Amino acid sequence: MSTRILMVIASTRPGRLGPAVGDWFVRATAELGVDLDVADLAEVNLPFLDEPEHPSTGIYQHEHTRVWSRRVADADAFVFVTSEYNFAMPATLKNAFDYLHAEWAWKPCLFVGYGNTSAGTRGVQMARGVAGSLRMLSIGGDIFLRIADDMRDGVVVDSERLNGRAAAALRELCRVADVLRPLYRDGISVAPAVRADAAEVAPALPADVAELLVLQRCCWVDEAVANARLDLPALLESEGEVRESLRTWSTWCVRSGGRLVGSVRARRDGDIWEIGRLMVAPDHRRTGLGRRLLAFAEAQAPDSVEVATLFTGERSDRNILLYQKSGYALTGGTAPAGAVRLTKPLAA
Repeated sequence: MSTRILMVIASTRPGRLGPAVGDWFVRATAELGVDLDVADLAEVNLPFLDEPEHPSTGIYQHEHTRVWSRRVADADAFVFVTSEYNFAMPATLKNAFDYLHAEWAWKPCLFVGYGNTSAGTRGVQMARGVAGSLRMLSIGGDIFLRIADDMRDGVVVDSERLNGRAAAALRELCRVADVLRPLYRDGISVAPAVRADAAEVAPALPADVAELLVLQRCCWVDEAVANARLDLPALLESEGEVRESLRTWSTWCVRSGGRLVGSVRARRDGDIWEIGRLMVAPDHRRTGLGRRLLAFAEAQAPDSVEVATLFTGERSDRNILLYQKSGYALTGGTAPAGAVRLTKPLAA
């Protein structure tokens, strides 16, 4: 499994050197073949923290927060490229930290500081403390560049010494990310994560019906308990009814070790893309599989459909939270008895 590194360029001020430092780091580590996603905070353009709920709730009202959340959550580790302003890190980096909570946790991080007299060390020291409070692991081996010594005309001067340090630091970051993956991907005491990207999600076949029936009954027991009712269709459907649903819904599955561990279905209903039966086996929960399956189902919507909708129990707080974190909002309109309707605009 490849390691995905999010590089965050902290400074946004005019004339900043952060992008040049980031470009140098990418060049110096290119031979490693590591997936580096560069997030320039000047382009991310997060406003000063404007979410009404505490970040620990994971309930995000604004699309810019949800986009940032997905980008950070998808990363396995972080490289923070930061300057030093008045003995501290840039406010833009602190703001980017403060938007989120769980998305940062248990992932390793590396700092690349730059500046004049102190080479950015005091800014990094402050940022490292904040990262630790968010349960990130600073691996040490941070890199510091003195502008007068290591930069010429706004560009980092390539040298065997600096390039070697960058490559060694990134290798160590990837190794630590591999060790910590059971914490930040799976949670404690759960099965290995299954990546539900397009290459691993397959259309459901008639041969999958028996397993689909077992999975949905297993998953909807929690729904029955949360909503204090046993008359839920997913608990009452027969094998024949599940088989018939494959004719009227597009249904996709994910398997792990030969076992069906996740599924979702969708269909067009006029101008709406209706998503349903999102389910993940209990021993594969807290791995991100449900969120990835949901994103996959959304991506299958026809181009002419602009809204996705789904339903869940009115007391299913965990489901509602998951959907809200994925951009859905509780809305009015027709819903089955005891259920609520959530909708989300789909990107063009």
